[in-house]
Amino acid sequence: MEIHQQAHGKVLVISPTGRLDSLTYHSLEDHLSNLIRNGKTTLVIDFTQLEYISSSGLRVLLMAAKQVRAAQGKMALAAMSASIREVFDISGFSSIFEIYPSAQEAIPAVE
Repeated sequence: MEIHQQAHGKVLVISPTGRLDSLTYHSLEDHLSNLIRNGKTTLVIDFTQLEYISSSGLRVLLMAAKQVRAAQGKMALAAMSASIREVFDISGFSSIFEIYPSAQEAIPAVE
């Protein structure tokens, strides 16, 4: 998995690519933890290039959301494929996160 990052003002858009599963979740977990620890707590996770997410990936996002909230930041998710959205819906995670059709729509929501 690769992780791309782009700043839009104070908002960081994080774009994981490939699969977010038990073999790759550590990369995103470390990346997000480092950002949050360094005060970057206004985040949009862009799923445009994400092909798959497992329960390990869901856990990473949940932990990051808790850290962001504790730091009084904001985090939103964006651009999920139908299959990834289905995982969020079935797991109940759709009610936990703010989810937007695109990163461009999520950015103003977290600013």
